[in-house]
Amino acid sequence: MAKKISPGTPAPSSGQYKVPGSKTEITAIEGKPLPPTPKPGQGYVQVDKTKHKND
Repeated sequence: MAKKISPGTPAPSSGQYKVPGSKTEITAIEGKPLPPTPKPGQGYVQVDKTKHKND
């Protein structure tokens, strides 16, 4: 399982993130802080990294 990233932490890479066990996904931009989670103690995992044309 991927490492959980705490809310408020800058996103390590751009892409789709979600709280494990939740159906809601958020789009994060690399270097921008992740938004608050629905409940304290939760974190985000990246589920889909942004794909770039030259990657």
